[in-house]
Amino acid sequence: MSEPSAPREPSGSLVALRAASYAYEDGPTVLSGLDFDVTEGRALALLGRNGSGKTTLMRLLSGGLRPDQGGLTVDGTPVTYDRRGLTRLRTTVQLVVQDPDDQLFAASVEQDVSFGPLNLGLPDDEVRGRVAEALAALDISALSDRPTHLLSYGQRKRTAIAGAVAMRPRVLILDEPTAGLDPDGQERLLATLQGLRDAGTTVVMATHDVDLALRWADDAALLTPSGVRAGPVAEMLAHRDLLAQAGLRLPWGIAVTELLRTKGLLPGAGDGPRTPEELAALMASVVPGASAG
Repeated sequence: MSEPSAPREPSGSLVALRAASYAYEDGPTVLSGLDFDVTEGRALALLGRNGSGKTTLMRLLSGGLRPDQGGLTVDGTPVTYDRRGLTRLRTTVQLVVQDPDDQLFAASVEQDVSFGPLNLGLPDDEVRGRVAEALAALDISALSDRPTHLLSYGQRKRTAIAGAVAMRPRVLILDEPTAGLDPDGQERLLATLQGLRDAGTTVVMATHDVDLALRWADDAALLTPSGVRAGPVAEMLAHRDLLAQAGLRLPWGIAVTELLRTKGLLPGAGDGPRTPEELAALMASVVPGASAG
């Protein structure tokens, strides 16, 4: 398998960093000369070991940090870091941090979710409509009057995401959104994210979970000491050398796919199973007497 190329300008690029570099004060350069694209409509997983630059990349994409060199574009137009430019960016891109307690501050769920739209100076009726829409999208309408300090961890996660959704961004960036959730909470959140995608939001997720990335994402970007490599998720997560550089293991689905091909049970170059359920269905179709139940 050939080495994947560095990210290049796709026709559907919505948000892009060009020749971007960033170093924290009195620290080493975290990202250098980076070209990076968020393609509209594609679910993107960001993967890499701790300290690889994932958080820095997400903050550069959302305007929380400004590149020392290079620049950020939205729809091909350079972002300016004045009030007008940042308002435009933050109505296009929203970042939800890993710990919801770093993001929630208002007394109630409704007040917290309404903060962003109110800060845009929108009419009260539109703010109420956006809040109701966001609460419904995150399945927390019944919690609108609940004090935020009485929410469960999963509810706080959903409230933080609802605050971003109320801004109606075209790109929603999530830092480890499933961390700390039980399996049922993870599945509910993934279903919610799929609903947002179906409604037209482009979703970017930072995660350490390669199995989650394989089943959820269209594309993956691996942050390694030698740079950032991006491409279709199944292709990227099959590169053992890049996975090793990124401190990641081979996903379960990739390992199973390789075994099935070795045994002649998965002909051609089609995608293999990404979940145990998909494996059971595949076995039912190719092995006489097998059952997916």
